[in-house]
Amino acid sequence: MVATHGSLSEAASALGRTPSAVSMMLKQFEDHVGSALFETARKSRLTPIGELILAEARREVAHFENTVSVIEGLARSELGYLRLAVTPSVATTVLPPAVFKFARMYPNVQIDLRDMDSATIARELDRERADIGIGSLPGIEGMQRTELFSDPFGLVCRKDHPLAENWDQLSWRTLGDHTIIANGLCAQITDPDFAPVLARSRLMVPNTASLLGLVRQGVGITVLPQLAVARSLDALAFLPLVDVTARRTVHLMSRPANLLMPAAREFRKLITEMKRDGSLVPGTEIQNN
Repeated sequence: MVATHGSLSEAASALGRTPSAVSMMLKQFEDHVGSALFETARKSRLTPIGELILAEARREVAHFENTVSVIEGLARSELGYLRLAVTPSVATTVLPPAVFKFARMYPNVQIDLRDMDSATIARELDRERADIGIGSLPGIEGMQRTELFSDPFGLVCRKDHPLAENWDQLSWRTLGDHTIIANGLCAQITDPDFAPVLARSRLMVPNTASLLGLVRQGVGITVLPQLAVARSLDALAFLPLVDVTARRTVHLMSRPANLLMPAAREFRKLITEMKRDGSLVPGTEIQNN
């Protein structure tokens, strides 16, 4: 400040100190360095070593101010890193509006979103390689689990498929000899009548996008929760099954809020608010519990 203002009195005024206090601090600094920093007592011109020290000091002060800014930004969730692990169907249907809203609120937060099956999500959370997981997750010790929604399973086929003509009478037993394409979510269906249907499947496709591509091509039919195909019903039909109560339940899971980084804590808060106001999963047939 002395070098910037060119005098002790102006520097003291800018610092909110007395000129004698600034003079004493400067003298102590020169004694520590072992060399004069200014050529004259008027402090209007720096010595060569004073010039070098000023340049270093400005770099250090700028670094310090930037560090403080980063820390404050993290505390306000303006900066940071958010690692999300979600199932593919959630990643393509439920999550985009939430991520869009969060990114607008906190544009400087870096978001890493990876889609994977629920078992892998649980492992990533346990190994602290993900901050928040969303999927059909079992309870894990040390983790907080919140139910987000539940949606029914149904048959997914092309709109011109024969089964789409009498869909109001569909059941597991009426699927007949139609080619069934299995997927990872089928394991959640515990209806006894579904077991033989799944057993005769000779095609297993875990990835939802690939699965729906095969159904569109007419390779076969599949069984999925309603939301998994909510945005893919172009040439496809989602057909409820009579007397079938099988549902997929989706949870959000993370470590306790006090152990989360600010960005993750704010994202969890946003998801909870969207669940509460109904904007997370719009639709009348989806249960927000």
